[in-house]
Amino acid sequence: MLKPIHFLLAAVFLLLAACSGPGVRFATAAETAQANARQAQARAQASPAPVASPSPATSPVPLPSPSGSGALAQFQAQLEAVAQSVLPSIVQIDTSGGLGSGIVYDTAGDIVTNNHVVEGATSYTVKTSDGRSFTASLVGRYASNDLAVIKVASASGLRPAKFADSAKIQVGEIVLAVGSPFGLSDTVTEGIVSATGRTQSEGNGVTLTDLVQTSALINPGNSGGALVDLNSQVIGIPTLAGADSQGRQQSAGIGFAIPSNQVVEAAKQIVASGTVTHSNRPYLGIQTRDNATSGVDVVAVTAGGPAAQAGIQAGWVITAIGGQSVADSNGLSQAITAYSPGNRVSVALRLPDGSTKNVMVTLGERPVTP
Repeated sequence: MLKPIHFLLAAVFLLLAACSGPGVRFATAAETAQANARQAQARAQASPAPVASPSPATSPVPLPSPSGSGALAQFQAQLEAVAQSVLPSIVQIDTSGGLGSGIVYDTAGDIVTNNHVVEGATSYTVKTSDGRSFTASLVGRYASNDLAVIKVASASGLRPAKFADSAKIQVGEIVLAVGSPFGLSDTVTEGIVSATGRTQSEGNGVTLTDLVQTSALINPGNSGGALVDLNSQVIGIPTLAGADSQGRQQSAGIGFAIPSNQVVEAAKQIVASGTVTHSNRPYLGIQTRDNATSGVDVVAVTAGGPAAQAGIQAGWVITAIGGQSVADSNGLSQAITAYSPGNRVSVALRLPDGSTKNVMVTLGERPVTP
């Protein structure tokens, strides 16, 4: 009987016999060495010799300073200089009904602020940035534009603020809001001019137009203070903080300021006569709302007003003023602000039947009271 080892030996014998058959043979030792040499040469050509990695540096190489780092330091120094320059001209106003801020208007002790800061109050105390306190009295109010002037008697050393031309404000300008939010006097916040020509209702029957929108934080107590540019000049009086559509949730980074040109015009008249008799602001004599597609719907026309005299009717849509397209009510406010009372301006309109019409309107002067 054959064992398994016998079958294995037989298989090996048959394999060797086959390899020794015609046409098949084993390579000689010399041929094997030659083949191995050719394979080694081929591998050397296919794979280049590795390059030694450089040794790591023993100490880091110092990097040059980033470009513009000096500019950042200069910018910060400029902000500090603006704050130091402006703060002596901004005061805190404590009244029998609350508190707010104010701007020193002249060396006679007149201080301009918001009407809602002083409205209904019977006493006023002014606190300056150097810690002094003065009793003040009311000079006059311009309620329809939320402005007022109070006066400090025998107050020496007050530094009047410098007012810029708000018609030259550019969106994107860096600005500082200075005032006394929550009674924290001499508070400075920073932002930019986010937009111009805004229209906002105060919810008390007063609608403010041509407002400056800013991202500088505005909180209760900032009202009546200053929004200043990098030239240390007042471009507006912070008046409103943005809110949601229901007017309940305050929106951080959205605030509105009455432009300095309106402030100066009103303060000048109040200081001179105790009241504002001329707004010196252009007036169409219409009530509007934003159109669903584009333009501004004319909701109502004031009888005898400039628009009525030009034949404009309720139900028409204003699409351009003086050749400048008008997309919404804010755009209309911006376009009108470029003119003065008495100027003639073309008004492009879209009528209910789809036709268009252009009329010339002689702008009036906005009434002092609504």
